[in-house]
Amino acid sequence: MKYDYLIVGSGLFGAVFAYEMNRKGRKVLVIDKRNHIAGNIYTESVLNINVHKYGAHIFHTSDERIWNYIGQFASFNHYINSPIARYHDELYNLPFNMNTFSKMWGIVTPAEAKAEIARQIEALHIEEPENLEEQALSLAGKDVYEKLVKGYTEKQWGRDCKELPAFIIKRLPLRFTYDNNYFNDPYQGIPIGGYTQIVEKMLHGIEVKTGVSYQEYIESAPVGDNGVFTDKQGNTFSKVLYTGMIDEFFAYRLGHLEYRALRFEQEELPGCDNYQGNAVVNYTDRETPYTRIIEHKHFEFGKQTDTVITREYPTEWKPGEEPYYPVNNEKNNTLFAAYRKLAETQPQVLFGGRLGAYQYYDMDKVIAAALQMVEEETVRAD
Repeated sequence: MKYDYLIVGSGLFGAVFAYEMNRKGRKVLVIDKRNHIAGNIYTESVLNINVHKYGAHIFHTSDERIWNYIGQFASFNHYINSPIARYHDELYNLPFNMNTFSKMWGIVTPAEAKAEIARQIEALHIEEPENLEEQALSLAGKDVYEKLVKGYTEKQWGRDCKELPAFIIKRLPLRFTYDNNYFNDPYQGIPIGGYTQIVEKMLHGIEVKTGVSYQEYIESAPVGDNGVFTDKQGNTFSKVLYTGMIDEFFAYRLGHLEYRALRFEQEELPGCDNYQGNAVVNYTDRETPYTRIIEHKHFEFGKQTDTVITREYPTEWKPGEEPYYPVNNEKNNTLFAAYRKLAETQPQVLFGGRLGAYQYYDMDKVIAAALQMVEEETVRAD
């Protein structure tokens, strides 16, 4: 069998690319090393609740074109992301807004909040922040930093804030309104029935193989610009879209890029209809080992008599584990640039998605990037 594209990864980027290329009459095959499709947006029904297996995914965008595009594959509810921060037994609203400041300082007006933050910043005498701690303190003052930033950030990155570069926090969203909506985007919601259905619809009629990695699947790579990829069954592929780790594709020949990983601890609570009253609660103290608890039913305003929660534990990534967050410091960005240069020697391989681009993407940006790649490939073919 002759294929135009082998698409490695059935996450959102690979699925959009496959869907669009299939519509254009290209013959594609999708493989995924996991035993299911949809990548990190995979949802499955547990106790009749759509559980986000790889962390909370809230779709939001300012791009009406992308909102209409994803709307072809699912109906979205009106969920608004309004996480809660828990510091020991104190509860605060996120993002940092007037509800946060009022609870923290007992003030009621934006002028009072701005004055308190300015007073704390002035008392610190930080002129040129040298690390993340100093950067955050110079932006929000001591109270917000110590209660809502420090512990969470140190758990997320596995390092003391003094050891982290200042550029990780370029700004902190301080809002002087009583608005708990985390995102500013006008389009926001959760697909009714979960995310997996979206990818199922995108891949309908397309050949998909799960539980197989690229390294296991491909028998030989092209020799010369006119060569083809061949699998163990003798099928050929003119091009490969690789959405896995770019350094893994090249067998780590230049070294390993660094990532942060996540460990998920899922708990079913039959007979408990409401565990925490919110979909997402962040634990911002350093002592609690997890960063947040997700209660999945609240994403779809569930009325079930049971509930399912997931605790998230950030960990150091090791080869063989699933990478989640690229560590975009100077060392890793330099290494990634070297891999990108190496990728230029492989014109028959496309790299996309968060791992192929070594960049954290929101879902709308994933879709936009995949559509852009489809357009570029179409123009190139024509």
